[in-house]
Amino acid sequence: MTVPQGDTAPRWLLLIHQIPPKPDYFRVKVRRRLRRMGARPVKNSVYVLPRSDEALEDFQWLAREIVGEGGEALVCEASFIEGISDQELIAMFRPTEPEAPARADSASYRGRVWVTRQGVKIDRMASAWLIRRFIDTTATFKFVPPRGYRPERAEVRFDMFEAEFTHDGANCTFETLLERFGLRDRALRAIGEIVHDIDCKDERFARAEAPGLALVVDGIARAHADDAERIERAAAMFDDLYAHFERAR
Repeated sequence: MTVPQGDTAPRWLLLIHQIPPKPDYFRVKVRRRLRRMGARPVKNSVYVLPRSDEALEDFQWLAREIVGEGGEALVCEASFIEGISDQELIAMFRPTEPEAPARADSASYRGRVWVTRQGVKIDRMASAWLIRRFIDTTATFKFVPPRGYRPERAEVRFDMFEAEFTHDGANCTFETLLERFGLRDRALRAIGEIVHDIDCKDERFARAEAPGLALVVDGIARAHADDAERIERAAAMFDDLYAHFERAR
């Protein structure tokens, strides 16, 4: 992305929006789209990009989609933004070297209690299967309210607020676990792409298997209120899916 340089005063594009409360996934989708564009938040529901034809088109398409879902969106151009200087805005768009997350040692996570949010769905089902099969074969799972839980000794959290392993950048929790534990198995990568497409709803990988697997996961969730039962039922499904990709490879 090019930031305006030289004597000409920088000009900025602003997307001011209000997202409808439903459907739940739409807010996540918009946030991920803005991140992929490189837009930076400057105020509540206000995002900025350096002025360019490409950025204007990106904001306009997103604004149209937000309005189409019942929200409100306005794209405007500004020479300055009250409360923040041009220098501060320019600094937001300077490239930085990403800091690689520390590699996790699987030996340090064996025999642990793995804690996650109640009401498990695709990412937590898949992550629990991955943990028990490839990271901690003696893992036990604990399901708690989404916020306010303080982990006890020997507990490790996943796919929840302030978890040791959760969404990281564009990655869902399953993908984060693959990266952090150095799991390079191509069959696991394929499963990770499917889980990502279902969980993040951004069609990043456009996996053909995602819609069918999403129906099965929804069926498991509807048929079993108990999270431990959901984990066990999903584990058998992921075992078979892994075997399929192993044979395909």
